Amino acid sequence: MSLDRSRRPEAGAAEVPGPGERWGAADEVRPSGAPLTDFDPDSAPALSLGGATHYPGPAGARPLDDDAYARLVANRAEAIAPILDAAGPAAQAGPAGTAAPGAPGFCPALGPGLIVALDVDGTILDRDGRVSDRVHAALSRLDAAGARIVVSTGRSVSASLPVARHIGVRHGWMVCANGALTLRLDPGLERGHEVVDSVTFDPAHVISTLRRAIPEGIFAVEVPDEGFLVTRLFPDGELIEDQRVVSYEEIVSRPVNRVVLRAPAMSLEEFSGLVRSTGSSTVEEYSIGWTSWLDVAPEGVSKATALAGLAARLGTDASQVVAVGDGTNDIEMLRWAGLGVAMGSAPDFVKASADIITESVWHDGCAAVLDALVDLLTT
Repeated sequence: MSLDRSRRPEAGAAEVPGPGERWGAADEVRPSGAPLTDFDPDSAPALSLGGATHYPGPAGARPLDDDAYARLVANRAEAIAPILDAAGPAAQAGPAGTAAPGAPGFCPALGPGLIVALDVDGTILDRDGRVSDRVHAALSRLDAAGARIVVSTGRSVSASLPVARHIGVRHGWMVCANGALTLRLDPGLERGHEVVDSVTFDPAHVISTLRRAIPEGIFAVEVPDEGFLVTRLFPDGELIEDQRVVSYEEIVSRPVNRVVLRAPAMSLEEFSGLVRSTGSSTVEEYSIGWTSWLDVAPEGVSKATALAGLAARLGTDASQVVAVGDGTNDIEMLRWAGLGVAMGSAPDFVKASADIITESVWHDGCAAVLDALVDLLTT
């Protein structure tokens, strides 16, 4: 069990750091997998990407100007270059989240063997539900170079698809529900996608255990392409997916990809203590900003396990994967990938799992890393 506690940002302008160091301003964004709400339709007409304009943000947060962004790209290139130089001969990657003896580290080449796994919320999508022009441009460069861009998120299928389409990923792959679902995207399919891997578990025991500890909680289970079955409706705006209220008996009656527990009236500290008191080893805990929110995934499943299976399917391995994320549910993915990149807004224990740290979503930290990587691989 791991807890991502809410963080308060520090005000102040960022100064240029040394290679591999974080930039000064740490922006607060909601961790990966959070349902983001209050979408501003003017930012992307006809798309509901999510957003949380009511969530407290960093003081004076603003995008970097062009000169500062260019310095950030150059700085990230300086951080990545030694990792490329240190990579040894190609070798088989170890199990998800680990490195096999003699693993090659990060040995990328532009082309279809390169997988770019991107978390959504707080990584490419800001809390207002926007993807910046710089992120769009960086992804276009990677796409033109033949790399495979894989949305890798804790979101449901229905909340992830608009994001994938918005960033131009209509053919390819997507990892949802923190690794429990892997999808192939193809506009020629009936729904534009198909589930190629689905990991489920029986939710009865974990829901029963958590219900005894937090009887006032709201339980939800995800039904791919349909939304969520819930024991009662979530607070307004917290889920952008459809909700259908069902009985407790129905919600535990079928295998599921994940369980969500929400306790709107409970403090984060009380909620976290009660969840820990259950002693459930299959629970991965994520505090979503200032709310008390829990995701329960199948035991042993993570974004890393899904990406490892996808890499094998595509004939590549971890040495050809760059992963970028900011949340607790990104830790295994950052450790497994040949290059794991933590956003500047990530908590310290997430940053400790990464190879390098970039700036926050507000300063286009993800775009800077991707631009730096393309620059390095084309020179």
